[in-house]
Amino acid sequence: MVDSSRVVAEATSGDIAALNRPFLVIPLGSTEQHGPHLPLGTDSIVAQALAQGLVDEHPHCMLGPSVDIGASGEHEGFAGTLSIGTPMLAAFLQEIVRSARPSFSGVIFVSGHGGNRDALSLVDATAREEGDQVLCFFPRIEGGDAHAGRSETSLILALRPDLVRSDRAEAGSVKAIGELIGEIRDSGVASVSENGVLGDPTGAFADEGSVFVEAMVRQLCELVEERF
Repeated sequence: MVDSSRVVAEATSGDIAALNRPFLVIPLGSTEQHGPHLPLGTDSIVAQALAQGLVDEHPHCMLGPSVDIGASGEHEGFAGTLSIGTPMLAAFLQEIVRSARPSFSGVIFVSGHGGNRDALSLVDATAREEGDQVLCFFPRIEGGDAHAGRSETSLILALRPDLVRSDRAEAGSVKAIGELIGEIRDSGVASVSENGVLGDPTGAFADEGSVFVEAMVRQLCELVEERF
């Protein structure tokens, strides 16, 4: 559990000032379908866990508010999906960077959703031009499947098992993402997977998810130590 004085929403202005310009860590997720068995907030749950892991390890980091709607246009057509698109997301995140300047040394965005990548690329480019320190992190699972398959199901079983509808879990398209990405970009996930799953959740288990979380927190900490 992160000390409340290192959680922006729970800290006082004096708490933040006492840390002498810490780094602001923003979990960035999405609200999008994750098949019939995982919650729409899957990416946000993962991003929040990784961001908290970083703050636990680095006393000069503060946990900022989570951004839970991202760029998820590829998941249109599935009930509950919300998206603000790349231009709007980039503009919103850039304003967070600008408003953080007086109080924080920089902003670390921890994204649980790959669809936010283009927006964060724009934010990173603008930050470089304006002299802000920004780090954008996308976790990797070696050999993991693309969406709502075994990898993400194991993660949520480890982090929020109460939200996994295991009795509804079923495989979707099991083709490699490289074979599908063109059609997904043109026509969305629904064009390649009727149930919205890219992978197979069969065999997912919490212990595997815990290993994934630990590995991704290490990735993040190592990147932060390398950059800052």
